Amino acid sequence: MEKAAGNAVNNEIYNDLGERWYTAKDDPVALLRAESRSRNVWVLAEIRKAFGESAVSILDVGCGAGFLSNELARHGYKVTGLDASQSSLMIARQYDTTGNVTYESGNAYALPYEDASVEVVCAMDFLEHVDEPGRIVAEVARVLKPGGQFFFHTFNRNLIAWLIVIKGVEWFVKNTPPDMHILRLFVKPSELREMCEKNHLRVDCLQGFAPKIFQRPFWRMIFTGTVDDSFEFHFTKSTLTGYTGLATKR
Repeated sequence: MEKAAGNAVNNEIYNDLGERWYTAKDDPVALLRAESRSRNVWVLAEIRKAFGESAVSILDVGCGAGFLSNELARHGYKVTGLDASQSSLMIARQYDTTGNVTYESGNAYALPYEDASVEVVCAMDFLEHVDEPGRIVAEVARVLKPGGQFFFHTFNRNLIAWLIVIKGVEWFVKNTPPDMHILRLFVKPSELREMCEKNHLRVDCLQGFAPKIFQRPFWRMIFTGTVDDSFEFHFTKSTLTGYTGLATKR
């Protein structure tokens, strides 16, 4: 396993992806696309369940190139995508077919929004990229309206997650950069629950999220190092590796 404290996660890799955010199959960004395709349907269903057809305002923190933001906008929601990478935001705007998403550069530790100003906040594949995820959760809770929803996805911190999420991707997906993920930054479900509870967020759903390993695209990735557009993830009972959740502000 990697040495305990010295490593820093390599967030700079996202600045250089350009069009590859949406086109590359020989890169782990293709796994991010597949995750979003499989997860966005659930996010949309949960928002509709809570808010019906209301004009909900949504903040997507660490939005990257807009995989979730652009999908939410296509369903008529008022979406703001926040990220520190200007080049990623440029690609997100380019692929926003609605032209309605507000993309902004900003600091997730100090969200540039008023208290209780949005109904939904999303932080997908983001908390494992920061040193102080508790501060992010606190900011999420601050900007959420009472009854608002917080969607999150991240990775559990244990030996199996290290072996699959970090080493497995390095071994089996082409062009995986060094330090794309760092084990010490992974967040145990119990820790995230505690962060949420501390900030008056009630965790209503927490479920595992993993690749469908009994389908051809998974084994094609193993043998070729590429991830095609039919690659799928699904929800599971086990949170041993990746997990997705939903919390509501009291």
